[in-house]
Amino acid sequence: MSTPVISAREAEVLALLGEHLSNAEIAARLFISVRTVESHVSSLLRKLELPDRRALSRRAAERARSAAPALPAPLTAFVGRVRERGELAEAVKTHRQVTAVGPGGVGKTRLALAVAAEAAGDFADGVWFVDLVPVTDPRRVGAAVAAAVGVGEQPGAGLDDAVVAALADREALLVLDNCEQVRDGVAPFLERLLAACPGVRVLVTSRARLMVPFERVFPVPPLSRDGGAESEAVALFLDRAAAVGLAPGPAVRDRVAALCERLDGMALAIELAAARLPTLGLDGLTAGLSDQLRILAGGPRADDRHRSVRAVLDWSHDLLRPQDQALLRRVSVFVAPFTADAAAEVTGFAPLDRAAVADGLGRLAEQSLLVVTPTASGTRYRALETIRQYGGARLADAGEADEVLARHANWCLAAASGLEDTEGPDWRARFDAVADDVRAALSWSARRPERREQARGLALALAGAAFTRTLLGESQQRYEQAAGLADAHVAASALRQAAAVAGCRRLGDDMLRLHRAASAAALRAGDSAGAGRDLAGAATIAYRFSSTFAQVPPRDEVTGLLARARELSGSDPAARAAVALAEAAVVTDAFGAVQGDVDNSVRETVASAERAVRLARPTGDPVAESAALDALSGARSWDGDPFGAADAARRRVDVLASAPPGPAAAHELMDALAMAAGTAVGAGRLPEARRWGRRLAEHPLLAEVGHHATSWLLVADAFAGHADEVLAGSVRFRDAWEHSGRQRSFSLGPAAAAVALVHGLRGDREARADWLAIVGRAGNAPEHRHGYGAVFDALVLLHQGDVDAALDRVEPEPEEVWKWVSWVWLHWYVALRAETAALAGHPAARHRIAAARALVAGNPVATAQVDRAEALLDGDASRLPAAAAALEAAGSPYQAARTLLLAGGAHTATGEAALTGLGMGYGFRVGSA
Repeated sequence: MSTPVISAREAEVLALLGEHLSNAEIAARLFISVRTVESHVSSLLRKLELPDRRALSRRAAERARSAAPALPAPLTAFVGRVRERGELAEAVKTHRQVTAVGPGGVGKTRLALAVAAEAAGDFADGVWFVDLVPVTDPRRVGAAVAAAVGVGEQPGAGLDDAVVAALADREALLVLDNCEQVRDGVAPFLERLLAACPGVRVLVTSRARLMVPFERVFPVPPLSRDGGAESEAVALFLDRAAAVGLAPGPAVRDRVAALCERLDGMALAIELAAARLPTLGLDGLTAGLSDQLRILAGGPRADDRHRSVRAVLDWSHDLLRPQDQALLRRVSVFVAPFTADAAAEVTGFAPLDRAAVADGLGRLAEQSLLVVTPTASGTRYRALETIRQYGGARLADAGEADEVLARHANWCLAAASGLEDTEGPDWRARFDAVADDVRAALSWSARRPERREQARGLALALAGAAFTRTLLGESQQRYEQAAGLADAHVAASALRQAAAVAGCRRLGDDMLRLHRAASAAALRAGDSAGAGRDLAGAATIAYRFSSTFAQVPPRDEVTGLLARARELSGSDPAARAAVALAEAAVVTDAFGAVQGDVDNSVRETVASAERAVRLARPTGDPVAESAALDALSGARSWDGDPFGAADAARRRVDVLASAPPGPAAAHELMDALAMAAGTAVGAGRLPEARRWGRRLAEHPLLAEVGHHATSWLLVADAFAGHADEVLAGSVRFRDAWEHSGRQRSFSLGPAAAAVALVHGLRGDREARADWLAIVGRAGNAPEHRHGYGAVFDALVLLHQGDVDAALDRVEPEPEEVWKWVSWVWLHWYVALRAETAALAGHPAARHRIAAARALVAGNPVATAQVDRAEALLDGDASRLPAAAAALEAAGSPYQAARTLLLAGGAHTATGEAALTGLGMGYGFRVGSA
């Protein structure tokens, strides 16, 4: 069998799949659309004959391992450490978590990278490297790991949960570098990760142990000096000296050995000394270092293990001119690579001249005290962590820490505020370039009462920017942090924003908690109407987004919130509108539980929703009006009016076009698009449903939650008959659903059933059974049995020619199963009842056709299906081509092709060709009337 030809673009996609990137991240990396990525993934699955995305990732990882491990590429040779490499490699093989400990500059990172590179082939899913240097908040450890592994946030769960879910069945080595400043976050994160991910091993580097029972500590000693002139320490010195153009000859290697001995074999100290050899010579090195070591040995040190590294750094520092010394200590406040302009803003005060900062940065880089990194936005500088910490200590000794940190915080606030302009393709890069510094400045400012206002500004700016960057968990966290730093009025506003972000994350419990907290803050601010509006919002959320709660609040609790909201709202128009919406939500929920005669409940539900819309519209708040229209759409669906439901849902999208950008509008728009797509399916407006569904699938905030993003697009495509698009989309759906922890939702079950439908129409029984199992885990059993499941099953059975089984699947009268078919599925259900009755020669066939015709009038697909059923019952095949043309025009090529086959005769070949073109020409059998 020949090797499949993979295009250059497919190879790029495959390589990024090996890095465990999502489709959205691959699209961003390659500057193509998500749909194009999905198409390439589908093509790769077919060409490589692999079953799923996970298998593709493994194949990519295998290809990558044959080239090089996924680790930072060292810029210099790794010297020595033969014994330590072997012992640490053995420790990693025999223990789940190993911590390589030692002082700064001893060479922990290089040793870990060398061991990880050698061990990469032992792990099926490879090696991931996570640099924790920029992380200053222990709560952000999981976020850093997620970024390295390529895992995005999932609705209803934090990034830590997403990482655990993504690595649950992986066989990989995770290297966490520089953990000392966030030990309190690393230890609990690893405890949870290792318990849930049996195939994962972790190698940590840190200056101190994690102090957890599952840790295996591996002390990293200084470089060996036992061999004298042939020792590992000397070998390192000679290698680095050769790199700068002056390798000592054999005659002086004993003196080099003596120098390395006095440096205690510390790798960083040796490298810095070697770098100075061309300008100072061996004599100058020995003399200068001797003086510095004596001074440091005589002074107190908080951590005695750092004496040798600090000796070399002190010596390097003292060789600088005073202005460069000031610059070195002041730039230590930057935790991420920085520009010369940023350094000038923060460090440019006496004795430094702002205009001379750029020149000073160049001198520091020449002396290996700063690393220079060219980027698309210009040159950036970075201090290695040991040097940055040394500079911080010098900054404190100089009494400048408060002033420099304050200037850094001011710069961060300006930089974060500048992120409000999200135009341009470089926005993400601009955010990433300053985010770590903003986080550090926020952490510093928040601890100082006198800088509380600045901390609040930083938190709010970071919250908004993180939301745009789709870091939803951090956005919510920062809004809540801002609320804790603000007065009551601003706190209420920040908490409302946090609640909206929680909504985007599908965290109902958080939405409820935050709206209640916002109400309390509004009351403290003397805003009773705002407090009432927040409590009404909390009551609405309990019903409107009930599927996003871990546990839906008791009805008594919700009605209590509503009663209190009425008391507080008074005559304020916005508050009254919010209360009316909450009342409509309560009424609709109560109606949903009604059985039997529901006419009075229907009228009450619709009237309540219409009142909410009337009150919301004059407020000028598009989000409030959209929410009220959602209640109206739901009420009309209960009333058996799919057209009214679809019209109200479509109006929501139109109304939100004027909403200012932000979390609340984004949350509302995502829900509006989902409802617009679903209700359009119910009204038989398949092209419209596909348009809304595609817009939802491409929403940037849903990039990582493909199961929710693609749900209604899968349903619409399945009904239309676009099999290839359904199968391509199903890869994204399933991958995201599994990574999310296999959630349940009212839209996930139908989406999985739609994929099962397509596999059934294609005759793939095994794949259909697989997806029906997903339906059972993702959806609601009664709804599947009586609602969408009956519709999809009947379609497959008719396709297979099993008319009697299809007739039985939709046998109950619509009134008997109204709760499950009244929304999207009603017209599909009654049309199928008419068709199956006609094909089976059921005695009530003509009555079912007449009842269906009256109900579906205005639905182009269902009307054509009823016309087809009546023609079949009358035995008049000549009317079927017209029905086929109507179905084609209505955006349902599958039903059009099926109608031509039912027409028979000269139309058979055309119908068969159309079905084959749709990928559904397998096993079709025509039922007889």
